[in-house]
Amino acid sequence: MNKKWALILGASSGFGGATAIKLAEAGYGIIGIHLDRQATMANVDAIKEKITGFGSEALFYNINAADEEKRNSALDEIKERFSESGEKINVLMHSLAFGTLKDFITPDGKPGISPKQMNMTLDVMAHSIVYWTQGVVVRDLFADNGRIFGMTSSGSVEVIPTYGAVSAAKATLESHIRQLAVELAHRGITANAIMAGVTDTPALRKIPGNDILLEGARAKNPTGRLTTPEDVANAIVLLSDERASFITGNVIQVDGGELISAIRPV
Repeated sequence: MNKKWALILGASSGFGGATAIKLAEAGYGIIGIHLDRQATMANVDAIKEKITGFGSEALFYNINAADEEKRNSALDEIKERFSESGEKINVLMHSLAFGTLKDFITPDGKPGISPKQMNMTLDVMAHSIVYWTQGVVVRDLFADNGRIFGMTSSGSVEVIPTYGAVSAAKATLESHIRQLAVELAHRGITANAIMAGVTDTPALRKIPGNDILLEGARAKNPTGRLTTPEDVANAIVLLSDERASFITGNVIQVDGGELISAIRPV
């Protein structure tokens, strides 16, 4: 049988990094797309070492996932590599967390975020899942019974200071997931958005007031703890199983009941 492969956008940290490791443990080869400078490459190397430690292959591309030329070049290279073996991509995960955190209107009544910043945020954190999916499909790289996962957050339905553009991106990503789920159903490919609880990741640490978000989530989560990247990774491994083939078009909460809890029971 051909090896299973996962293509993970944002594979060098947080949810993407944890999922890469968990899927490698489950026998998947990992194609990791990430954008890191020298200062954070040690973490990338550590993830790759864990992947290969499970006997899986780690093909990592240090590129801007929103760059059309870089995207096509990477996919063409993957296509060429798989041409003889007939291997396919079984899982496509979108976990890109790069956007502008600014108010729309500043406290003194001046414009905050610019059109360029807004468009960049939506392009990277939402639209790119469509473009990568298109690239995989047109090259006939998706396996039968394939899976698409997009990382969203409660910020898609809640207002958080400076989070407006990212909130719009998350809501848009959820819409894109629904569209892909319907358009790809006849191919046996599912698409779901994963809404993690508040998780202490490098991306969250960039949000102003992140300490308040962490404290509030910890206080209300019925489990008495925060969501971890590994919680999300385990859920994705489960949903990647062939027996989950009729679960599609959803926003699936992986948060220990955090979103539905007003306050943690005593």
